[in-house]
Amino acid sequence: MFRVSYSDTAEGQRWSLHGRLAGPWVDELRSCWKYARNLAPLARAIVDLKQVTFIDQAGERLLAEMQSAGAELIATGVEHQHLLTTLDNHKSPSARRTAPEGGNK
Repeated sequence: MFRVSYSDTAEGQRWSLHGRLAGPWVDELRSCWKYARNLAPLARAIVDLKQVTFIDQAGERLLAEMQSAGAELIATGVEHQHLLTTLDNHKSPSARRTAPEGGNK
């Protein structure tokens, strides 16, 4: 399950995401994001991830696109903060999912 709360405020566009950013919800959020950003491309964009419980690789790519477009991503929790650090460092978000070379022997 996934829910998006969106509002236009004096400070800009605010997006609050809740639940699982995965599967078909990624494309739905991308569509909503593009629509709202086309209406006000220079508005500040804040994306609150505090209520997100899971993000798949497609969701990570979308968040990277949003951040590249100037969105401020807000997160709590170790995993989400790690994701934001990874995005900040312009590394592939999926790189953190790979096992170290040599594996367990």
